[in-house]
Order: sequence, then structure tokens, then C-alpha cells
Amino acid sequence: MKYLGQASLAVLLLAAGCTAQQETTTPPETIAATPETLAEATPADMTAPAPADRVALFGDLHVHTGQSFDAFISSVRATPDDAYRFAKGEKITTDGGYDVQLNGPLDFLAVTDHGEYMGIMPAMATPGTALSQTAFAKSVFGPDAENPAQSFQKVGLTIVSGDEIEEIYDRDVIDSAWHRAIDAAERHYEPGKFTTFAGYEFTAMTPVLESKIPAAANLHRNVIFRGEAPPRLFSTLDSPNPEDLWTWMDAQRADGRDVMSIPHNSNASNGEMFASETYEGGELTADYAVTRMRNEPVIEITQIKGTSEAHPALSPNDEWANFELYETFVGSAAKTTPHIGDYARNALARGLGLADTKGFNPFRFGFIGSSDTHIGAGPFIEETFWGKFPVDGGDPAKRHSIPPNGAKTWDAEGARITIPADGVMVPNMRRLLAASQYSASGLAGVWADENTREAIFDAIRRKETFGTSGPRLKARMFASFDFGDDILNDPDLVASAYEAGVPQGGNLTGSGAAPKILAWALRDPDSYPLQRVQVVKVWTDADGTAHEAVYDAACSGGAAPDPATHRCPDNGASVDLADCSTEDGTGAGEMKALWTDPDFDPARRSAYYVRVLENPSCRWSSWDAARNGTPPNPDMPSTIQERAWTSPVWYNPQD
Repeated sequence: MKYLGQASLAVLLLAAGCTAQQETTTPPETIAATPETLAEATPADMTAPAPADRVALFGDLHVHTGQSFDAFISSVRATPDDAYRFAKGEKITTDGGYDVQLNGPLDFLAVTDHGEYMGIMPAMATPGTALSQTAFAKSVFGPDAENPAQSFQKVGLTIVSGDEIEEIYDRDVIDSAWHRAIDAAERHYEPGKFTTFAGYEFTAMTPVLESKIPAAANLHRNVIFRGEAPPRLFSTLDSPNPEDLWTWMDAQRADGRDVMSIPHNSNASNGEMFASETYEGGELTADYAVTRMRNEPVIEITQIKGTSEAHPALSPNDEWANFELYETFVGSAAKTTPHIGDYARNALARGLGLADTKGFNPFRFGFIGSSDTHIGAGPFIEETFWGKFPVDGGDPAKRHSIPPNGAKTWDAEGARITIPADGVMVPNMRRLLAASQYSASGLAGVWADENTREAIFDAIRRKETFGTSGPRLKARMFASFDFGDDILNDPDLVASAYEAGVPQGGNLTGSGAAPKILAWALRDPDSYPLQRVQVVKVWTDADGTAHEAVYDAACSGGAAPDPATHRCPDNGASVDLADCSTEDGTGAGEMKALWTDPDFDPARRSAYYVRVLENPSCRWSSWDAARNGTPPNPDMPSTIQERAWTSPVWYNPQD
């Protein structure tokens, strides 16, 4: 069973937030795309007094229901109301026939069904509707349907091409589904207790021409509205170019509707999410950079389809980069090849290089997590993981965590997935491959003034955010040139940190001295103790060469990192895979450190973020295996170190 503990007084103090005075980046209601906005926006551009108390809130900004074409075709009939009820702590029954429930309500949620064909599939499957009479509907849902999967594949191809299937592309039906989604968000909004946002997914994809197996690069975004949403959404069937989405968003903002888009699954983007050129192959410009950052202040760093922080092939000196990797293209068995345009850490470095050489940075983003569930219910806990689609949660064999056909070992013929030499896989093999890579992840964390739409949206806008791989562990970071060595013992630590420094998402301009990073983490009482707190640094040399380093800043048990390796000693934590029981070692409930960069160069731009690691524990697949009395699948990681990532702080040399 999972280790359960009690929150310390310090935990309660940090959760509540201490009195603070801070310069924030709360934006005006509208920011139009004008020549006056072409200078890179910084926290100094938009200021307002900080509130007395800032709290950590947890939510999910990436949830699909049966209104999404891919969910409906996978037998999902859950509604947005179901998703909001689940997020508020209610038990719901999935379309797989099993019940799911959180161990505690979330603070906020957005239902983000795919904008393309939103509501079209349910209308096609409803007898008596005009769409149900189309030949396409009969090929998918009719009694004489011969190959529904092939017909459905045509829908997916239109998202890549941007050319809709005219026979079923009914904007009135889409608009009606969108209005129902907005209405559901309004019904469930309880300011101060539970916050909802109107939102949808912009499902951009581009063909991977070099792949021998049909595949498309992922450029998906979730579009989230601060308050009022427009009567019509903008999807890839209006334009597959994300830059056109930003233009539409700027127009919405000019009309008084603040909005942001949040990219996800850059890990499957074939290098295109954080590319060194525009969508159409043009040169990046200052206009591009400020437009992107105005519309996309944060990215989704973790979710069901893996983690997009780093890859071991690109970060070979990071022992923890091999974390929940999703290594096929979305909806395909084609294997991905890691590109520096795929992962957040490399993108941060690319942005610093552009700031050096071009004077602008289009990749100055913060971090959140979310789930991308397609059953209206995010699977955040390894022990109770139920997957992405209804079939995943019905039987562990359906997610390939126990041997098939009742076998007790993985040596039986056909027990392990073997990708054919030509890469062509039967549909069930492809589904098993995807399901085995799914993660019990993730959550968005914000440090917000209160639990309201405005406060949460503004916290995301100023990047005072963090993402977690599922647990509700809290992660906080401040940076300053002026922190005193005794700040960790300050009874008003948070207030002092805001007064003398900037929080995650902020900027520091050089003073000649190395910045001091205040890193603070608090465990989730329903998860495992903390093992270490790390500072990840990226920077570029004068010639544009990118570098990165990972430093352990705090070790559990009060141990000190080795000054040569910057690594904590082993804390004695362990996992018994037979029953998933754990030994805590010196794992901690709270960890904090004041860290100074030992390799600081005041002339070089750099970015720092905090990564927090729990003790090792069983991955969901090992929980399944332990309950089944069989060994873990040897093709999957057997253990996991749950974690959190704060948004970065950027250091800029003095001009």
C-alpha cells in the first residue's frame, strides 16, 4: 500500500501561502497584436500588487469526453457533466463498465474535446438525425458497416490535411456541441471551491514524410478561455497552421475574450513543436516570438502519452531523463526519433540561443501537466491506473501489464510485443503498444490568489505554475541576487522571497553575482516521501552551443550533495516488486534549499528550473503484475520516481 503521512505545520504554512508583496504579470483584459507589442513581454511589463495569500491548486486542463470523434469511436459516451462530476470527487461509471473515483476532488478542470468534428460522431450515431442518414454514417455505425476503422481513419486524415469531409462537416452541429460544452462549464463553476474553464483541443498534425509507416507529427494545443468564450471555435479544419490559431486568438482578445493555447506532446512532434522555423518554413522573427509567448505562456510537460521534459539520447548526463517515454507517433506504430525541437529542455536552450543571436526568445514558456484522458476521468495514481480509453481499464491484459491468455510468465509465445521488420502491425498489436506506454499522468499546479477563473488563468499567464506526474506534491521556486543566507529559517519566508526575488516564471537581469535559487517542495501525503530536489540549468556559449546540467540541491535525511558530482547519496529507499511495498529510507515530507550556481558565468544567458523526485515506487504495470502474481512486463519500466517540475526562471546578462 502507498505510504500515508501527515502534513507538517510547515506543509500547512506553505499550502496556505505566507504574506507576500510581489510584482506580478497579470495582463490587461486585451492585448492586441500591434507593432507596439513586438518587444518581448517580461514580468515588468504588467504589474499589480501580490495578494496576501497565494495557494497551490491542482487541476486538469486536458479532458476528452464522448463529444470527441476519437473517444466516441472508442465507445466513450461520457459527457462533460460526467467529467466535472468526477473532478469534484464523485464516483462515475466508465463506458468500460467499471467505476472510477479520485482520492480527493481537484480544484479546477477544463473539458477540451477535439474542435474538429466536435459532436459530429454522436449525431451520426443518433437515428433520425440528418447526419445519421449520410453514407459515411452508415459506413461507420450502420448495420451493414463493413470497415468502420477505415472510415474513421479518413476522419483522422482530414485533421492532417485540413480538408474536411464535406458530407459530415456540419458547423451547426459543431456549434451546438461547443455551446453545450460552454454551458456545462458554467453549470459546474463554483468560485472559491471548484473552477471550470471553457476549452477545446486544436488538433494540428503534419505528415512525417520520411516514415515508412503512415505517421503524423503532433502539434496539438488546448485552447482555454479566461471567461467568456466565442460562439464559434477555430479548429484545424479552419486552418491547420497554429500561427493562424494565434491570429484568431489575438482577435478574440481584442474583442474582450482573453484566451491561451497550451501545446502538448511535443515528444511526438518530429522536431516541429519547437522548430527553428515557422510552420511554413519561414524565418523566426521578433513578431513571431512575442505573438507565440502572448498566446502560449506554458506547455504541458507531462500527460498520458509520456513526458516531454527531456530524452536520454539528448540529455545523456541526466540519470533521470529516461522517464515515461512515449516513443511512437500519436495514432501510429512508427517509432519516433528524438529531436531537439521535441523536448522542453532543448527548446529552452534554443530560445536562449535565439535571444543571443536575434534578440528575441519564442520559447520562454512555463510548465504544467494534464491528463489527456479520453473517458472524462484522468488516471493520476499508479496503483489505480485505468488508462486512456475504456478498454484499457477493463482488464490488465488489455494494457499488456500481465501475460496474455492466463500465462504466468512472459516467455510464452506471443506474450511480448515484437514489431515486425516491415513495421506493419495488426490493429490490436498497435493498440497494445500504445497502451503499454501510457502514463498515470499528469496534473497542473498553480500558485494562485484564489480558486477562481481569473486567479488561476492569471497564475498560468505569469507562469507561476508547476506540473506533476500525478501526485499532488507542491513545488515552489524563487530566484534572487539578494537572498540572505538565513532566508530558509525566516518565519516569513514566502513574503521575503517575493520581496527580494522573483517566483518561477520570472526574469532576472544580471548584477555580476550568481543568482540564488530558493527551491521548496512538499510531499503529497497520499503518495511517497521525497528523495531529492534538483536544479536543472540550461545555457548557451558565445558560439551558440547549448549546454545543460542537473544539480542536486537538497537531499533527504539532511545529507549533502557530493561537491564533485552534485549528486545526493543513496537514501536507502527500496521497492519490493512482489507486492509493491516500499522502504522509505530517509525520504522526507518537506525539502528546501538555497542553491547558488557553482558554474555561473555572468555573461551568458541561462534558464533554471526545479525538479522534485519522490522515492522509487511501483509503476502501474508492476501494480497490475503484483496483483496478478506474475512478474512485471520486462518491456516496461518496473518502478517509477514520481516528480514535479516548476516553470523556469530566466537569467539575462546586464546590457
